[in-house]
Amino acid sequence: MATEQELSDFLKSVDRRAFKRTLYHVRNEESALDIVQDSMMKLAEHYGDRPADELPRLFQRILTNTTLDWFRRQKTRNAVFTNLGDFEGPDDQGGGFDLLEIHAGVPEGEAVQSAEDIVRRRQVLQGIEAEIQALPARQREAFLLRYWEEMDVAETASAMGCSEGSVKTHCFRAVQALSRALKAKGITL
Repeated sequence: MATEQELSDFLKSVDRRAFKRTLYHVRNEESALDIVQDSMMKLAEHYGDRPADELPRLFQRILTNTTLDWFRRQKTRNAVFTNLGDFEGPDDQGGGFDLLEIHAGVPEGEAVQSAEDIVRRRQVLQGIEAEIQALPARQREAFLLRYWEEMDVAETASAMGCSEGSVKTHCFRAVQALSRALKAKGITL
């Protein structure tokens, strides 16, 4: 059984990655924060007594289900109500949230970079980020769980509620699509 400290340490270790993963799905900062917070609360309330080694897989499954619930609520809400935000023009304030400012950071040893290097690096990161967001939902989820969350195939399959073969297929297709898209943009890693 996980102690309160182990649960707290686990939640602290996954909060930023969970936020970014959710933000890729819902594309709304406030909603992503709410989803991550709800997922953490559900884990603590319902599964806090589980062994510490089960927490990562349980949390990923809860996060996935909470995100799906959010999409279901949005679909229902949009069917019933008209979203006045859809009528805003391109000149209206959209509240730009820049993931690069929060997550990109400068690697150690590269504290002094030319402006050209910084701009080039930001452009590459924006290109990669845009292509990840353009992936189909299941491919994006499998890709992020496997390569961002560093889960193995079995853990990813459990978190996504599908077979290991499906995870492998989604990841393969995501990597192929990203590779083609980035190559077309002239981005080589």
